[in-house]
Amino acid sequence: MPIFNSDSIQAVALHRVGVKASEEGLVLSSAPLPLTEQLQDLLVRYFISPFKAEEYYNFYHDDHLEMNEVYRHVSNIFDDPDCLLSESQHIARWLYEQGLHPNIKGGDFFVVYFSDCQFNGETTQAVGLFKSENKESFLKVMHGEEQWSRQQGDDTATSEYRLEVHQGINVNKLDKGALVFNLEPDKGYVVGTVDATNRGVDAAYWRDGFLQIRQRQDEYYQTHEVMQAYKKFVTDELPQQFEVSKADQADMLSRSVKFFKQNENFDMDDFARDVLEQPDVIDSFQQYRQTYERENDVQLPDQFDISESAVKKQARAFKSVIKLDKNFHIYVHGDRKLIEQGEDEKGKYYKVYYREES
Repeated sequence: MPIFNSDSIQAVALHRVGVKASEEGLVLSSAPLPLTEQLQDLLVRYFISPFKAEEYYNFYHDDHLEMNEVYRHVSNIFDDPDCLLSESQHIARWLYEQGLHPNIKGGDFFVVYFSDCQFNGETTQAVGLFKSENKESFLKVMHGEEQWSRQQGDDTATSEYRLEVHQGINVNKLDKGALVFNLEPDKGYVVGTVDATNRGVDAAYWRDGFLQIRQRQDEYYQTHEVMQAYKKFVTDELPQQFEVSKADQADMLSRSVKFFKQNENFDMDDFARDVLEQPDVIDSFQQYRQTYERENDVQLPDQFDISESAVKKQARAFKSVIKLDKNFHIYVHGDRKLIEQGEDEKGKYYKVYYREES
């Protein structure tokens, strides 16, 4: 998780970006926001706390990186932070142009320049792009002049109270955001993003239309892709080529997760020896790997550093479970040899050996 302090915020520009499809218009700020210490503390919590995932991205463009609108204007801010306001206006116009669907929501759009923040232990600068789309109602308590009793021992006062209803931003709920770190500019910077909706047209509007980003090929990405490819191989491809039971599949998934959890580095030869084991299964996986790379436009490297957070996330999908009708589930976490499968006059069965019951 990146580290920001309240004094990291150097400048904030705020604009109102409507939905172009509904002709709501665009209202640009003529000056940066005035900042107080209290406001900086609140804004850092509002902007930064949602960024908890370790998936990061890069800006890209099919023709040339410089043609990515957000990349170009963010680069100008990094080169000259004093141009934040003018560059933020260009970014706001670009965001407005993406609002071509009536289901898109308008909102308040913040462009923020951060200094002295940290990413993976490296001190750098960042530009934040944050959009608040939803307002919430809150009550403000108003009271008149207090009338204090002056009798001895009496600390009671009277006042006339009233309530006012206001609409505002919930600082615990960021709708959309992107953090661009001034790292790896030639690759499209390091970009983190959040989207509270993250579905359908709305997700495409923010990530694909506005930001134009693709996943950064770091250790998180590499770990995720190799585990995903292996899982699909075991569950979809392997049964088509070999006579393999559900118990065997569950055991292979369990051993693969164990391999990723126990090693800091991935090596394809070690993985093949420890998990795949059989030469014909290894050959089958290598062929499937080439098909997976071609169909998904990815590269699965032979060696890389294993991302612990990616393993933790992917392991949830590696369900080593044998489902028997609607009556029983067998969870396989250990020695495959302790499970036997057979069939008699009563039907199919599994025999499970164990030492202790808990």
